[in-house]
Amino acid sequence: MRLTRPRRRKRRFVALGFLLGGAALCLALFALALLPPARERLAWQAARWQAQLRRALNPPEEVVFIPQTQITPGAAQTAALAALSQEATSVATATPLASVATFTGDAAVIVAPPSITPTPPPSPTPLPPKVLLTGVVHEYQQFNNCGPANLAMALSFWGWQGDQRDTRAFLRPNLQVDDKNVSPEEMVAYVQHFTALRALTRVGGDLDLLKRLIAAGFPVLIEAGHHPPDDWWMGHYLVVNGYDDATGYFTVQDSLTNPDQPFLYEELATRWWRDFNYVYVLIYPPEREAELFNILGARLDEAYSYELAAQRALQEIPARQGRDLFFTWFNLGSSRVGLKDYSAAAQAYDMAFSIYQVLSEEQRPYRLMWYQMGPYEAYYYTGRFQDVINLANTTFTWVGQAVLEESYYWRGMAYAALGQTNQAIADFQKAATLNPNYAAPRQELEKLGASLP
Repeated sequence: MRLTRPRRRKRRFVALGFLLGGAALCLALFALALLPPARERLAWQAARWQAQLRRALNPPEEVVFIPQTQITPGAAQTAALAALSQEATSVATATPLASVATFTGDAAVIVAPPSITPTPPPSPTPLPPKVLLTGVVHEYQQFNNCGPANLAMALSFWGWQGDQRDTRAFLRPNLQVDDKNVSPEEMVAYVQHFTALRALTRVGGDLDLLKRLIAAGFPVLIEAGHHPPDDWWMGHYLVVNGYDDATGYFTVQDSLTNPDQPFLYEELATRWWRDFNYVYVLIYPPEREAELFNILGARLDEAYSYELAAQRALQEIPARQGRDLFFTWFNLGSSRVGLKDYSAAAQAYDMAFSIYQVLSEEQRPYRLMWYQMGPYEAYYYTGRFQDVINLANTTFTWVGQAVLEESYYWRGMAYAALGQTNQAIADFQKAATLNPNYAAPRQELEKLGASLP
């Protein structure tokens, strides 16, 4: 049956309507994708797919770092336990207060703190059974923006007006690069340089200290491990702003999951926080400095803090196993680096990496060297330059991308020490390009008479 002309015309109009409607829908979806929230989610998902593809093609958990100087686990543990009997007898009494770094332009200026003698009362004041500090403005982090987001949350408690975009501009300045690491020291630098507040970072914290700081009105920014069920271990920051002895939970602002997230005391303080040597960052107004220093007491001295953390690691070693034992040995190495005892630090790191080799692939925290630079420093200052290079190369395999300016810097330092100047210059240039705020590689380029490309 032939269609009449009006019916054919009607069908054409219907087809044209579908075509125009489809085009309008595509334009609307495209416009929606350009909005920042949607664009951020798309970028996050795309990055996850890329990471999963890289992991499928080159599984980073299969790669291990083997130091050239091998150490026997049994002998190392025996030596550590022998040292424990000497270490645990006493921890040095705090001496002069630690200096605080402020920033003028690119240069760090060391400013001595006021002459406050940290004399905590011999009988600590009993703590209230429950405290919740309000006023922290929660933020869900943008992709891989945990550090800037948590710093912004910690600052918000003190009335700072800003968000993670402001902190990211300094902490992760290269928008073309997915910088994997923001260190506690970089956070302190931001606070000192861009706000009227002050900040400090220490290691060796514990559950009681967390509660005392919160009870006194100081939220605590900590770095801890995080192991989601569908991914490998990673580093993460949290803002702890409350506790409740009746339930045994801290209240935590988590930029990745939820505001006011409950976190079991023991789960946080004796497990995940341990993955980063119990490090914490404190932000405070100048007028409350004396109060904070008195709460910290001897911990205010950096050397005391590192000694305390080293002693704690030694005490934990006999009771740990598997990945927990790996982190405990790693913490011992990091504490020794803080004390400039590089020989002991290198031995502790050797032990940690020997344990890493025998962990199951699912338990290997291959992302750890994205955040921690202590092994580079220990191996470099004990003359083990090839171990520095090998560890950096392994770390680049673990990350799968041309990022991590600190790894490029330390590999460049090792190349320079071995007389391989061209390779050193290339690494320093890469490090300085990845993070324009990173002064160390630029200084090395100047020493070598080179400049940025």
